[in-house]
Amino acid sequence: MFCQTGPVIDMPVPASYNDITQDPTLRDFIGWVWYEREVTVPDRWITDEGIRVVLRVGSAHYYSVVWVNGVKVTEHEGGHLPFEAEIGTLLRKEPTIPCRITIAVNNTLTLHTLPPGSIQYMNDRTMYPDGFFVQNTNFDFYNYAGIHRPVLLYTTPKAYLDDITVVTDFMDNTGLVRYSVSVQGAASATVKVTLMDTGGHCVASSNEPSGVLKVADVNLWWPYLMHENPGYLYSLEIRLMAADERSTYEDVYALPVGIRTVNVTRTQFLINNKPFYFHGVNKHEDADIRGKGLDWPLVVKDFNLIKWLGANSFRTSHYPYAEEILQMCDRHGIVLIDESPGVGIKDIRSFGNASLTHHLAVMDELVRRDKNHPSVVMWSVANEPASEMPPAENYFKTLILHTKALDPTRPVTYVTASNYARDKGAPFVDVICVNSYFSWYHDPGHVELISLQLNTQFEDWYGKYKKPIIQSEYGADAVPGIHNDPPVMFTEEYQKVVLQNYHNVFDQKRKKYVIGELIWNFADFMTTQGIARVVGNKKGIFTRQRQPKAAAFLLKERYWKLANETGTLPLWTKYPCPL
Repeated sequence: MFCQTGPVIDMPVPASYNDITQDPTLRDFIGWVWYEREVTVPDRWITDEGIRVVLRVGSAHYYSVVWVNGVKVTEHEGGHLPFEAEIGTLLRKEPTIPCRITIAVNNTLTLHTLPPGSIQYMNDRTMYPDGFFVQNTNFDFYNYAGIHRPVLLYTTPKAYLDDITVVTDFMDNTGLVRYSVSVQGAASATVKVTLMDTGGHCVASSNEPSGVLKVADVNLWWPYLMHENPGYLYSLEIRLMAADERSTYEDVYALPVGIRTVNVTRTQFLINNKPFYFHGVNKHEDADIRGKGLDWPLVVKDFNLIKWLGANSFRTSHYPYAEEILQMCDRHGIVLIDESPGVGIKDIRSFGNASLTHHLAVMDELVRRDKNHPSVVMWSVANEPASEMPPAENYFKTLILHTKALDPTRPVTYVTASNYARDKGAPFVDVICVNSYFSWYHDPGHVELISLQLNTQFEDWYGKYKKPIIQSEYGADAVPGIHNDPPVMFTEEYQKVVLQNYHNVFDQKRKKYVIGELIWNFADFMTTQGIARVVGNKKGIFTRQRQPKAAAFLLKERYWKLANETGTLPLWTKYPCPL
C-alpha cells in the first residue's frame, strides 16, 4: 500500500515500532513517524449534541501531534503519560465520512526533554556521509518509540465529572475518606456519592461535591504480606445529574479506594502507623518484540513472579508506568514508588528554566493521573541526576516543593548516585534513595570490599541528613547459564555473592535507619548497543523471557524470611497461590 508520503506498513498499537520489522533503519530511527487509522463511530455520537466524544492516547513517545479528519486537535510533549482531546464537533461537521485519526510521533530527545538527550551531527566527511547524526543519551535503557499504550475513543455527557481527589485516613476503627469532585459543562449540578465495600454494600454516602465519608469497622488497605487481607479496595461511586434548557445529563464514575496512611520518621517508613520495609525490585516496561508496548499477558506474568518472590514493592524506574499496572498494584497490595521520566539529567544546561518548566508540568500530569492509587506511597522526581552541580539545588528545591504542594499526603524523593557531601537536592527530600554498585562499577571483582564501602555509604548519608534510607539500586550483570567457581564477573555465581554481601549489611542497618532494598533489576532489558552491553543489560534476576537465574531463588528465600519476621502472616502465605 502506498500514499503520497511513501510506503505504509502495518504497525500494532500498543507497541514500540522498533522491533516489529526486519528493517534496521526503522529499529534505530530518530524522527517523525506517522500512524493513521479510520474508525466508524456510532450514529448516536454524531446526532446527539449532548454527547462529548473524546480521543485519548495512553502514551506516545515522545512528542505527538494529533489530527482528526485532517484537523489538528492536540499536541503533547512527554512519552509516558496520557493526553486527550474532545473531537465531537469535528465529527459532526462531516457526519457521513469515517473518523480518520492521524498521530505523528517524534522520539527525538533534547537537553530540555525528559529524559534529556542531544543530537550530534558528524561533520567529518572522510568518516560520515552528509547529514549523519546520532542521538546521545545518558540513560541505560533502549529509547523505544511509538504508541505504547491504547488509543481510545470514549464518550461522556456534555456535563461530566472532570476530576476526583481522594485522601484517606483513619482513627481507631473508623476510616475517613476526604473527597472532592470537579464538574465541567454545568453551571449547577447535583452529585450523589456512595462508598461501597467489596460486597457491594453502601458503607457511607453524601450529596455534596466535597466532604468526608466516615467508614465504621474499616478494612484498611494493607501491602502484600503485611496482612492476611492485602489490597482491600472500596468503590467510590459518583453520580452526577445536571440539566440545561434542552437536556438532562447523567454521568457516573466508580473509583477504587484504598483507605490507608503513609508517614515518615527519621528512621522508619510507616503504612497505617506500622513500620514498612521495602523488599522489592526495580523494573522496566520492556519485552521481546513489543518493546515498551502494554502487554497484558506479560503484566500478569510479572505480578505472578513478584508475588512468588515475596516482593512487596517496586519502583517505576525510570518513568511512569501504564495505569493498568498501577491498578494491579492496588488490587494485590504491591507498594509503588512512582517515578517521573527525569533520568539522565547530566548536562548543566538541563537544569535551566526551560527544563524545569517542563519537569514541573510532567509532575502535574503524573500526580493528577496517579494521586488516587493507594499503592503509590512516594513520588520520585528523578533518577541519578548530576545533583552535585550548583544549579541542581534550586532546580530540585523548586521541583520537590511543587510536588509536595500538589500532594501533601505522600513523601517525595529522588534517587541519587552522587557523593553525600556534594548532593544539592538531598536536603529537600523526605527519604534518601541511593544507588550503588560496589564490586561492579566500583572496584570490579572485589566483593570483599562491599561490606566496608556499603557501611560507609549508609553512615555518611544518615550522618549528614538524618533521614531514612532505601537502597534503591544494587546488583551485578549475570549472563544466564554462565558459571564459574570461584565466582567471576558476569556469572550467575558472582551475581549471587554480590547480593549476599549487600544483604549482610542491610540486615545490620535495617534495625536502625535503612527502610528498604530494591534489586536492580527484576528482568534483563534492552539497551543501546555498546561495548559494555551484550544484547542489553543483564542485571535481571530473571531473563528477558522471565526465566529465573540463581539470584531469583536467593532473593525468594530472603524476601519470604523478611516477610515472615513480622509474625502476622498466616501459614498459607508461605506457599502463595497464583493470581
